[in-house]
Amino acid sequence: MPRPRTITDQRLLDAAHVVIGRCGPGFTLAQVAAEAGVSVGTVATRFGSKDQLVRAVFDHATAEVARTMRAMAEAEVDPVAGLRAAAVGTFLSLGSADTAANHLGQLGHDLIDPVLRAKLGTHFEVMRAELARAFDRAAIALPGAPEPEIAVRVLLSLVNGVSIDWSVRPHGTLADRLAADVTAVLGAWERGQA
Repeated sequence: MPRPRTITDQRLLDAAHVVIGRCGPGFTLAQVAAEAGVSVGTVATRFGSKDQLVRAVFDHATAEVARTMRAMAEAEVDPVAGLRAAAVGTFLSLGSADTAANHLGQLGHDLIDPVLRAKLGTHFEVMRAELARAFDRAAIALPGAPEPEIAVRVLLSLVNGVSIDWSVRPHGTLADRLAADVTAVLGAWERGQA
């Protein structure tokens, strides 16, 4: 009879997220194991390889961003504030500018790998769907917004661009920067300006 798992996948995935933020794409399974307080064998047995671990981290991050965006949107009574909150929730897990830059370094690796590039596409689609959900609630209060598909694409492009720009040129927090830039766009749409 196999022993029950005392180390959860969540603990290992959280450790991997921290290590990627600290080291970027050059991280090792040994660093993840040390962060999680387990042996390298535990990580390797659970995930098989560094590539498999990165794929699992991606899947977890995609599920987490959907939960975060939806919870932040639904916590707001005003639908426009909910849409703003959903947009701000897209990249809260990046942390500081240094960790964001290391995650972006990993992004460069992800774009090279066809499997990870597909997972990135899924990740962006999940963010798009949550923004669309929040936009649908807010649309009536945004008379200057373009048609929903374009409006959501604009917001997704905005948050993606802001996260990259902020990681290179950080001023204030990422959440504050996202909120300011999204507010500028939503404010124009509220006033009826295309």
